[in-house]
Amino acid sequence: MTDELLDVVNDEDANVGQAMRSAVHQQGLQHRGVHVFLFDADGRMLVQKRSADRANSPSLLDCSVSEHVKAGESYLDAAIRGMKEELGMERIDLKPLGKIRMEYGPKDLEISQIYEGRIIPEQVRFDPIEISEIRYLSLDEIRAGIQDEKDQFCIWFVELMKWYFGESANLIAIPM
Repeated sequence: MTDELLDVVNDEDANVGQAMRSAVHQQGLQHRGVHVFLFDADGRMLVQKRSADRANSPSLLDCSVSEHVKAGESYLDAAIRGMKEELGMERIDLKPLGKIRMEYGPKDLEISQIYEGRIIPEQVRFDPIEISEIRYLSLDEIRAGIQDEKDQFCIWFVELMKWYFGESANLIAIPM
């Protein structure tokens, strides 16, 4: 993973500086991220299994797209970039679902925008360097999975799905 410049933000999501991604995570500086929930025509979510060589949460299930927002980039632009880089998808209409603040892990503090969209599964061309496989799971299957096999999912994906389901989650919803 190449280092990239990220905006550092306060709790109100105002830019207070910039730092390289490695420094942001070493120093625990709050930064921005995006998550995209992509659904097929049957309402199943595309869930990715992160590749085994990922530095963070290798071989765990994650939402359709999770991406850092680069310095000067908008949340929407980061989501569009992430869909193209990770899934080979372009021109997908995205609807903002909400914005959250969460601790993703030790020294990993993010404010993230969540989007959802619809895709045609046959058009997905995932990046095998970042993703080892994709699955399409119903919301019931995801709910059962995070209850019964929580250790197979990224910590943040579990919390995001609890939030999505309207359950108590270890995050703070913030105004968009």
